[in-house]
Amino acid sequence: MSSLNDTQARTLSVWQNRVRMRVLSKGAGPALVFFHGPWGLHWDPFLDTLSQHFTVHAPEHPGTTPGAPDDIYHLDGLWDLILCYDELLEQMGLEGAAFVGHSFGAMVACEVAAAYPRRASRLALIDPLGLWRDEAPVVNWMMLNPLELPGAIFRDPASAGARVMFAQPEDEEARVTAQVGLTWAMGATGKFIWPIPDKGLKKRIHRVKAPTLLIWGAEDRLVPPIYAEDFLRHIPGARIETVDKAGHAPHLEQPAAVAGLVRDFLRPSGAPA
Repeated sequence: MSSLNDTQARTLSVWQNRVRMRVLSKGAGPALVFFHGPWGLHWDPFLDTLSQHFTVHAPEHPGTTPGAPDDIYHLDGLWDLILCYDELLEQMGLEGAAFVGHSFGAMVACEVAAAYPRRASRLALIDPLGLWRDEAPVVNWMMLNPLELPGAIFRDPASAGARVMFAQPEDEEARVTAQVGLTWAMGATGKFIWPIPDKGLKKRIHRVKAPTLLIWGAEDRLVPPIYAEDFLRHIPGARIETVDKAGHAPHLEQPAAVAGLVRDFLRPSGAPA
């Protein structure tokens, strides 16, 4: 285990040791697993705030762990990915943890919770993928011009959150490395969702037993907020919180507000703040 920006990093092997997944962890308290979006894992103020109340574990999706990009070739489909996560959680000894996911990661969290209900005690889904409406299609961000991407994901493409995701180091080599990493992360996750991110979740979502909170950016330009209605219809008892002044990544544009929503939802009734 190594230390990275005050987080503890360890790499675990799953899928007959053919897929390596680095997990960043920080904090103390009940276990929380964060499933990141399709643009790679960034330890940001949102996760830092949550780590003040929970032990946050943030695994990197297969293929996005540094030094292990080709591991993604050992997975053929979404079910392989879900099984990998079950193996990872088993190795970590996590059962009944809180799941928090963003975008593609929220879809994965929902799929794991549906496949293995005992794994998730509570589920917070931030602008999740996984369902489809012909009249309101999800935007394929991989087809966008790279210069258009920040404006599609963020309400304010110049926000601090956007700068975290689309960092432009002054050093030329570091800048190229960051761009390659971003592109590879989109490809490694995109293979599980495109041409459309409807891989049958609607047939399995009724298996989700964990209390569920949906969080949606009011100005999400990638996954229209109307999709919240579908998740609410499929998950009994789920509720929605809409975040103003935020696009597809409200936890990065409004980290304090979204962390507060998640913290209040996950904190057991009567527990101290």
